[in-house]
Amino acid sequence: MVILGLGLMILGAIAVLSALFVSEPGTGGELLGFEVTTLQSFLVGVGAGAAILWGFAILKWGTRRSLAHRRERKELTELNQKLERVEAERRDDDPEQRDTV
Repeated sequence: MVILGLGLMILGAIAVLSALFVSEPGTGGELLGFEVTTLQSFLVGVGAGAAILWGFAILKWGTRRSLAHRRERKELTELNQKLERVEAERRDDDPEQRDTV
């Protein structure tokens, strides 16, 4: 998800920068090798802005999700270590287990 969010943000930034530095104001002109009108240039800008915002939202959601997953995995590892420690103590304290082994 993080990669998808970053990709959308990069594509949106490329579209905005190409519209700013390549196109001619007022006439539309050329955008990345395509002839565009002013309306089409505006729509490309709206789409680029939407892609940037959507990419940021996906990036934020993916980061939050991966942090929660990492935190849960850490807690499970700690609980597993505690359980193993308790089971080892039980085996050491149980006289029946010592006699059979």
